[in-house]
Amino acid sequence: MYDIEYKLEPVKATPVAAGEIDTTFRSSCIDLISAALGGKVLGFSDEWFAEASNLLTPTAPIRQPGKMVYTGAWYDGWETRRHNAAPFDWVVTRLGVASGTVEGVEVDTAFFSGNHAPAISVEGCFSLNDEEVLSWKGERGGWEPILSIQECGPSQRFGWKLDDPTQKNYTHVRLNMYPDGGIARFRLFGHAVPVFPDDKDVIFDLAAAQNGGVAVSCSDQHFGTKDNLILPGRGKDMGDGWETARSRTRGHVDWAIIRLGAPGYIQSFVVDTAHFRGNFPQQVKLEAIEWKGKGEPAADAEGWTEVAEPIKCSPDHEHPVESLVKDKPFSHVKLIIVPDGGVKRLRVFAKRAV
Repeated sequence: MYDIEYKLEPVKATPVAAGEIDTTFRSSCIDLISAALGGKVLGFSDEWFAEASNLLTPTAPIRQPGKMVYTGAWYDGWETRRHNAAPFDWVVTRLGVASGTVEGVEVDTAFFSGNHAPAISVEGCFSLNDEEVLSWKGERGGWEPILSIQECGPSQRFGWKLDDPTQKNYTHVRLNMYPDGGIARFRLFGHAVPVFPDDKDVIFDLAAAQNGGVAVSCSDQHFGTKDNLILPGRGKDMGDGWETARSRTRGHVDWAIIRLGAPGYIQSFVVDTAHFRGNFPQQVKLEAIEWKGKGEPAADAEGWTEVAEPIKCSPDHEHPVESLVKDKPFSHVKLIIVPDGGVKRLRVFAKRAV
């Protein structure tokens, strides 16, 4: 890798193989900058060939060979002009949560070959002023290194796990691309640092990703990932919900486990089947556990408690249900669908157990 003028303090990070990125991060972290979570590109040095906002698209990149637009070949990613005179091109993104700590980074150069990014780095800051952050442009400003300069290559997923996850919270990140080129997707894996209400009796959604919720495991996610269950809003189509494969065995059920942003006294739930019209579950059951063991609870761990009456599901509908156990704290919720199908969102309205 050629000499780079813009130097960063070294940050120890371990490369993660492409096939291990999801298993490394998706069971314990969220993508803090996903557009589905509210991540937003605030500014960039250039996006002549392809828009920077594509970096935050939650779905995998696609290719349309032969499709041409005014600027040239169409790419599902961010691509800048050739011959950049500055040390790097850059994109500034505001996280989709109030702030977050970082455990890892993914940069995907899918379908960029010959025009891919040769190297990248990631910097972060904590600021309540978007305009001030943008004023730094490609300068040092108030940026701190999250991931020091790493080599990339053509059409591949690249992942790095920080040896020491950040202790500081960040509100914004800057992706630097040396010197120019194309990147399809950018993921920032970590944990939301929510701003909880001071009043301990306030009821709010403790499963929401913005409030620190994480979808830690599931039985199946053939058509749609479990991580979608805790996103804001009701989504735009079936593609941004959790959907399992069709089951072919009697007595089959599918399940997903959500770790709440904090232990809480659950008051009610909402199970939303928005956009699932011919593939919604026949029934939904809800269980919860106060987990004090190592790691995350298994689906068959001792201690799961039924916390709601079974719900007979309808298509494209929000199903509210009261909690059966409001005076005991729980740390995890298990959503069980009978026998299979799709659910858009799960809301767990609770008071924090403080």
